[in-house]
Amino acid sequence: MGNTLLMAFALMLVIEGILPFVAPAAWRETFLRLAQMADGQIRFIGLSSMLIGVVLLFLLS
Repeated sequence: MGNTLLMAFALMLVIEGILPFVAPAAWRETFLRLAQMADGQIRFIGLSSMLIGVVLLFLLS
């Protein structure tokens, strides 16, 4: 279980690093737009992301 969790974390880091490595200008622009959003919008994005992740985990297990 611990090894699987570490592998999942490592894969997340790889995926998170792709956009800043490939297109740093687009990543910066996206980050600036995100910084200008209201707290509620950011919370909704976070909630949506978590729900999609939970559904995918449920479907794949």
